[in-house]
Amino acid sequence: MNIHNNVTNLKVINVPWNKTVTLQNISYEENLNMLRFRIQEGKRFTDLELDFQSLEKLNTVLSDWLAVNSG
Repeated sequence: MNIHNNVTNLKVINVPWNKTVTLQNISYEENLNMLRFRIQEGKRFTDLELDFQSLEKLNTVLSDWLAVNSG
């Protein structure tokens, strides 16, 4: 995959166990956008970039989990 053209921070979320999740839109040269989950724990970073189709699947699982665990 080619070098990205633009990184836009969308949201920073502080999560349990002293971690921070930063959501970023990544624009690539071939007009492709990915959503990056950048998880920071201390000085360590883990990046996960997902395309639209993967995010649709993840959204379904997250929505189902929230519906079961919201009460």
